Amino acid sequence: MQDRHDESTWDTSEARTAIGDMAEFLEDARRLVVLTGAGISTESGIPDFRGPNGVWSRHPPTAYRAFMQDHTARREYWRARRELSGLVAQARPNAAHCALAELERRGILAGIVTQNFDGLHQEAGSTPEHVVELHGTSREAACQSCGARLPMAEVQARVDAGDEDPRCDDCGGFLKAATILFGQPVPRPALEAALALARTCDLFLVIGSSLRVVPAARLPLLAIERGAPLLILNLEPTPLDDRADVVLRAPAGHALPRLLARLPAL
Repeated sequence: MQDRHDESTWDTSEARTAIGDMAEFLEDARRLVVLTGAGISTESGIPDFRGPNGVWSRHPPTAYRAFMQDHTARREYWRARRELSGLVAQARPNAAHCALAELERRGILAGIVTQNFDGLHQEAGSTPEHVVELHGTSREAACQSCGARLPMAEVQARVDAGDEDPRCDDCGGFLKAATILFGQPVPRPALEAALALARTCDLFLVIGSSLRVVPAARLPLLAIERGAPLLILNLEPTPLDDRADVVLRAPAGHALPRLLARLPAL
């Protein structure tokens, strides 16, 4: 069985045409906005959540209300995070992350809205102020009472040492990763920043997102309504494929460097 990332499975004449078409849109763009989902980070070794072999197939997600009300739910949450914390700590940016950092350097990219919480965009060289982490970051823990932040590695070490329900040293509140759980709203500043980018872009590019999770899935629609073309780079179909100007089925780490190579040199 062929690897879905094997070049022979996606490098077709149709894909090469799509890359060329995307390059033409990028040449004219001055305020590109990119939405990234789990598909851009799977090539860095971070599994998605919803797939057949995703994290949730082994560890069902914890709802925010359960986390706040149930000691057992918090204990299971931290037990499940042990696997994910190790993967995030070991992951490194791939060619797709680096290509987006290069687009920013060239003055084309206005901002990245990411559904991921791995910090790989910043590690690849994207300016932190230009990255909106819609679902938070797993590199920090946050107190649910006073809002204090501290490094995730520090809290995870406490859990690994036997602290099954870590509390804030300042106020005694519950600690969890600074990411959102089901039933927990997206932080208002992040949402407002994402909406502002979608409303002011002249080109919107989706990379590695199923476009099935709101509010992220609404951002391309907002861009379309304001007249911006939509490009989608994703291995699987999305609900907005028929609204897109170009759709490319390819792994981001392979396709984005090729797309970048089609652009005029600085």
